[in-house]
Amino acid sequence: MRALVLAIGVLALCAGVRAQPGFGAYVYASGFSTPIAIVQDPTDRFVQFVVEQGGRIRVVRAGMIVGDFLDIRSVVNAGGERGLLGMALAPDYASSGRFYVKFTNINGDNVVSRFLRASPVTADPGSRFDLRWGPSAIPFLAQPFSNHNGGNLAFGPDGYLYIGTGDGGAGNDPGHRAQNPAEFLGKMLRIDVNVPLNHPAGYGYPPDNPFIGSSLPGVQWEIWDFGLRNPWRYTFDDVALGGTGALIIGDVGQSGFEEIDYEPRGRGGRNYGWRNREGAHDNVTDAPPAFQPLTDPIFEYGRDYGGSITGGYVYRGKELGAAYQGRYFFADFSAGRVWSIALTLDGSGNAAASDRVEHTAALGPALSNVSSFGVDADGELFIVNYSGSILKVVNPSLPPPPPTGLRIVRP
Repeated sequence: MRALVLAIGVLALCAGVRAQPGFGAYVYASGFSTPIAIVQDPTDRFVQFVVEQGGRIRVVRAGMIVGDFLDIRSVVNAGGERGLLGMALAPDYASSGRFYVKFTNINGDNVVSRFLRASPVTADPGSRFDLRWGPSAIPFLAQPFSNHNGGNLAFGPDGYLYIGTGDGGAGNDPGHRAQNPAEFLGKMLRIDVNVPLNHPAGYGYPPDNPFIGSSLPGVQWEIWDFGLRNPWRYTFDDVALGGTGALIIGDVGQSGFEEIDYEPRGRGGRNYGWRNREGAHDNVTDAPPAFQPLTDPIFEYGRDYGGSITGGYVYRGKELGAAYQGRYFFADFSAGRVWSIALTLDGSGNAAASDRVEHTAALGPALSNVSSFGVDADGELFIVNYSGSILKVVNPSLPPPPPTGLRIVRP
């Protein structure tokens, strides 16, 4: 099947594209409605959870949909940039059963909720607890406009939950919220959710969060970084697979540039510049940033390549071979294109990007608007098509793996 699916080592036809032997993809699973994430189940290597924007999480076993893990469509305001936007399993998920989702509620505000697993393939909807934010303990993050809701959730190698928030919407951040210390919007938040289930807020402050005790007026202690516009997808370079633990953010731009921000492990307290800067370029500068210096992206691209970045992963799998090890894969949603870049680290752990390679043709005609990426238990890449399917990136020159987990099914 892998030989048929896309053994297309297509020859390079434009700049930044070259022949890619040992690189292709096949349709791993399909039949989803506006999928926006795929999350590996750490308790079963053959199971993944696929998050649908409308408010449902499907269970996929060995490429087949076998049921619903959670259905909260009745409380989700979905459409445009709203909906069920992210899911993250707690580091101790195998024992605690805790997981977190981020969604837009009926009023248009953003909610981060904790749920508990009821069985290996079902969640307990009655276990929902909405995290309470800041000194006022408000159970949502107020969203002034319908766009720029962020969406992702991810646990870092430190065990803390990272929440990327959009700037609140409209264009050019009219409230300058991404630079306002008192606002949760336009930030990367970092919280400790390893608290008792009866904790009144559902989280605490990591003691090394960089703005605890800061002189910035009214600063929220949950803030890890400033100056983000709409960090739709971000990931950590997986330490368990030999990665550095760095945080890599794909931040969606305004009208000129899409950007990738690279943050070495544990180096919070940065200001990525929005709205004063878009990418590495001055943007709206009539009000000052919260603080300086501003950190430029390691990579950006303009409207000749696309218009809405989908952040991905540093590849740490084995199937694609050494040539792809350590490369960062990302996509553009509106253009339907996929690339990777090489990352070169200096002595302080900061990265420089080079050698952009386009993989769109090699991934074949099944590729469409890429809403997200994922990885399986071995660090091999999934690509989420917003149109309803999941691709698995593979080496077409290798034989297919033998079937596993087979069962006799009697009527």
